[in-house]
Amino acid sequence: MPATVVVGGAFGDEGKGKVVAYLALADKPAGAVRTGAINAGHTVVHKGRMWKLRIVPSAFLSENTKLFIAPGALTRIDVFLKEVEETGVEGRIMIDEKTGIIEDKHVKMERENEYLMKVIGSTGQGVGAAMVERVLRVLKLARDFPELKRYVGDTVAIVNDLLDKGEIVLVEGTQGTFLSLYHGTYPYVTSRDVTASAVLSEAGIGPRKVGDIILVFKAYWTRVGAGELPGELPPEEAAKRGWVEYGTVTGRPRRVAPFNVEWAKRAIMLNTPTQIAITKIDALFPEAKGKRRWEDLPVEARRWIEDLEDKLKVPITLIGTGEDAEDMVDRRREIFGK
Repeated sequence: MPATVVVGGAFGDEGKGKVVAYLALADKPAGAVRTGAINAGHTVVHKGRMWKLRIVPSAFLSENTKLFIAPGALTRIDVFLKEVEETGVEGRIMIDEKTGIIEDKHVKMERENEYLMKVIGSTGQGVGAAMVERVLRVLKLARDFPELKRYVGDTVAIVNDLLDKGEIVLVEGTQGTFLSLYHGTYPYVTSRDVTASAVLSEAGIGPRKVGDIILVFKAYWTRVGAGELPGELPPEEAAKRGWVEYGTVTGRPRRVAPFNVEWAKRAIMLNTPTQIAITKIDALFPEAKGKRRWEDLPVEARRWIEDLEDKLKVPITLIGTGEDAEDMVDRRREIFGK
């Protein structure tokens, strides 16, 4: 069961891009599938260079990994082509023929909607409007655009063939559990379900082909836009703690709160992870910055992680200690013997 699904456990911005990039470098998967849409940015940093990706899989750092855009995903043609050029993945990326395409009219429709923009806090990327057309069965798909012809194919067949051959495939989810259209803080949510089950559905992979579900949390929680954020801190307190962040796509300041164990337990219930990844532990324990071995982490950091692991009842296998994709403590061999 070689499929590994990576999903967010909070409100997005958990560090899924970093985790997927690390797994790509560490495990050298045969394939990687990006689900979701361009309203969610995944940041990848490696060897001093930063990429802010909205549709190309964060696993692109692994040079022999084939990259796929899921049929359930949504993208803009200009965003897709720009990122293909920026990442240098021409020749090893495929967009499914059924991937939905966002057009200018969708962006205009969304940005003119005062409820979406001012009340809900939409990113204004046209994703919701395109989803409406998809539900109405009138949205144009990747196969309808000549400029995408050389990239279009049947990603579902190829990905499943890789899995049937025993190859490793990473499936990159988007946003976070509590932004799910069905399971999140409705109406302050995104326009799709973003839990592990939905991510698999978007990619066209059956649940019996999954070996691991990795649920990603940040050492503190953040949220962009309106909606509930338990334990939210005033901006000045967030700044004092060094937790000030800005959205990858919108540049808006992120609201901040300490880690919430009870909500994390619900995210675990909804996603049934086999592993948990915690990013930005260095924000809580500065001496952890850049460490890549468990024994090199400060004692206080190890205690914090072990205490959290005990409360959540799921192994914390990956611990992000800095911006670079390889700034990661990997405990998988220690915990699972592999």
